[in-house]
Amino acid sequence: MTRKAIAIVGGTGKLGAAIARRLAKAGHQVVIGSRSAESAKTAAEELGFGIEGKTNAEAARAGDIVIVTVPFAAQEATLAEIAPHVAGKIVVDTTVPLVPPKVMRVQLPSEGSAAARAQRLLGEGVTMVSAFHNVAAHKLATDEDIACDVLVFGDDKAARSAVVELANAAGLRGVHGGALANSAAAEAMTSVLIFINKTYAVDGAGVQITGKLVEPAD
Repeated sequence: MTRKAIAIVGGTGKLGAAIARRLAKAGHQVVIGSRSAESAKTAAEELGFGIEGKTNAEAARAGDIVIVTVPFAAQEATLAEIAPHVAGKIVVDTTVPLVPPKVMRVQLPSEGSAAARAQRLLGEGVTMVSAFHNVAAHKLATDEDIACDVLVFGDDKAARSAVVELANAAGLRGVHGGALANSAAAEAMTSVLIFINKTYAVDGAGVQITGKLVEPAD
């Protein structure tokens, strides 16, 4: 794909940092954001590969594609922070609606999914895609192959395809999962995977789609 500037909002967290490192290593221009510019710059230096660190708002302004990697509790405030800087862009929401202490129980928000909530909060001026719900961040932070597909959801097929390519660049396999409404399935699956991890002592269970996939026509 054409190399674009990728902003990772919440990029000092485990998932954001892992995605940032993998995409930068693959040759993308990556900037990570945090509430503190200093924290972001320190994390960027530690990650290497030319990653830059800025505030969340500055990162969102700099990115062609903006990936939001914050906990559900911080979603609304974070989206309000970046909203002035993402109009006309693809925004990838990775949020899983986990509500402690019952994180092994599916608790989707009233909008039906965290992705639908993000679309409501940011408005129709952004192209919303959701992805990276079911991959273990601590595994993504390594250089190992990960037995987990990335289900990608969005109402705009071209935007979905762009994010599928990002997942592939990160060393995973991106798979079209259909409309943004379908994000609810992957978001809910995260609680199921957490339950499986605990019940069967699994180190980061994931999801893989079986069968031979034939790439969809453009």
